[in-house]
This record gives sequence, structure tokens and C-alpha cells, in this order.
Amino acid sequence: MKKIKEILIGTNNKGKLREIRALLPKSLKTYSTSEFNLKSPLENGKTFEQNSIIKAKYFSKKTGLVCLADDSGLEIDILNKAPGIFSARWGGKNSNFNLAIKKVFKKLQKKDSKWKNKKIKARFVCALAINYLDKNIVCVRGKVEGFISPEPRGKNGFGYDPIFIPMNKKLTYGEISSREKFKIDHRYKAFKKLKNFF
Repeated sequence: MKKIKEILIGTNNKGKLREIRALLPKSLKTYSTSEFNLKSPLENGKTFEQNSIIKAKYFSKKTGLVCLADDSGLEIDILNKAPGIFSARWGGKNSNFNLAIKKVFKKLQKKDSKWKNKKIKARFVCALAINYLDKNIVCVRGKVEGFISPEPRGKNGFGYDPIFIPMNKKLTYGEISSREKFKIDHRYKAFKKLKNFF
């Protein structure tokens, strides 16, 4: 397969855009959806993989470019893996993650009033898809196991980062530097499986 020389990053989430750009080789020409004024498509898939393919296909068809799209989220075991694919939607219309985090805490409290003293197992999952027009080139998944912090900590990262503590770490994703996060994060793990395309 010939190497991809230019790619559209199929997300309207600035945090994701920044992280994906940083993972891609510097020699690759990247475009963002905002350069084309594109709204995100309806994500009606049942899995992270299906939603990442929906986005990649939609943005690729709109622009005629090869598109890399991500669908990712937080799964919390005692909440039956919620919020899962609805992670961003828990933040309401504007994807307000302060609201989303409050909702997580509310649901955990309802499930178990002593949850703050327990290790609440969770994971971040990321599916990355590359699509060219109607052709799905590849879709891969990366995940990181960890626990939920009893309170939000740290101002780095975005989304649920302030409440996720990766396995064998003391700090949340919100407290570690973006450099550190890159080496252990779910997006990086998924991305490693795509390296040979660039």
C-alpha cells in the first residue's frame, strides 16, 4: 500500500485534534474539519469502531481526502461500561465535561455510596479508522485500564482526563504532562497499530 501523504483529521474536538496531530509524522500534511466548516455526522453506531468509521467515511466523502477519525470514551465497569460511546454526549449539547464528570459522580454515588473509598475500575478506549471515500482502509483499537479518581484533579488534557488514574500510576491524566500522557494513552496505543500507513 502506498504511504498516505496528506490526511484530514476527522474531529471537531480541539483536544483530540491536538493529540492526533502530535502523533502523526511531521512530514504529513494534515487538515482539520474546521478548515472545511464541516459539522460532525450523526454517530449512530453501537461500538467505538462503528462510530469512528461513520465519521471517517462522512468527512472523507465531503472533502475527497483520506480521513483519520477517532471515537473514544470512558468505560466504568460498575456502571455497565457507561458512559462508553456516549462519553461526549454526557456533557450535553456543548459537550461540557464538567457536567459529564458531575454525572459520572452522581451515578457512582447512586450505585454505591462508599465508592470513593474503593478502586472503581475503568478504562479509556479509542478506535481509530482511516477511510478513503467509500473504502474503509483500517480500523484499530487501543485501551488503557485504570481507576476513577474520587475528585477531579489537574488541568491538563481534556474530557474525563481529570478523573482517570491509569493503572500503576498515582496521578490522573489531568495531572501528568501531555508528554507523559502520550506514552501511555489509549490513542497512542491505537495509533501505534497505524504507523506503517504513514
